Amino acid sequence: MLETLTPYIAYSAALFIAAGIPGPGIAALVGRAMGSSTAATLPFILGLALGDLVFLTLAVAGLAFIAQAFGEVFLVIKIAGGLYLLYLAYSFWTSGIDPQSVRARRVKQPLAAIGGGFLVTLGNPKTIIFYGALLPNVIDLAQVDVTRWAILSVLTVVVLFVTLTPYVLATTKAASLLSSSVALKRLNRGAAMFIGGAGAVILIEAAMETVRQVSGARR
Repeated sequence: MLETLTPYIAYSAALFIAAGIPGPGIAALVGRAMGSSTAATLPFILGLALGDLVFLTLAVAGLAFIAQAFGEVFLVIKIAGGLYLLYLAYSFWTSGIDPQSVRARRVKQPLAAIGGGFLVTLGNPKTIIFYGALLPNVIDLAQVDVTRWAILSVLTVVVLFVTLTPYVLATTKAASLLSSSVALKRLNRGAAMFIGGAGAVILIEAAMETVRQVSGARR
């Protein structure tokens, strides 16, 4: 029994550690939570988890081959994710600073939050490294059938929510203590800096990848 559960335990532990390490995804999550409520930020985590499921599926199917075949598609998705974060940062930086406008923004567009988290994960180098390089050392992908993939998918969603929700709770708790216009202005602009920084990192990675592809094509 323990031998059967060992690969799942190892996968969950590895994902928990990898997901908890700060990176573009967590920066974007914290930035969004700074200007939103817990309930409004949870769809963003769901979007992040859905992106992880894509990479898990690709890893099981053969990530190296698929990444090579659809490298340009992933590059476009990465750029789209970075641009989305910059747009989100701009909206936070320029939004109203009164409590009413902040509360109004908190309850809007859960589907957009899911889509945003999804794009961020697909363009997150940390996620790509985990599923492309580290995962094969944690679990034997050749032994993963449909049933094992389903179990790993459920574990992925659960582990990511368990790992990332405390970031949201801590951030929104701190943000809820701020009510003055000056404090809200700082909160909005702090969120913009977190989110914009994450977007900039993703776009820089995309630019470097583009340069490598162009250089490789000229050789």
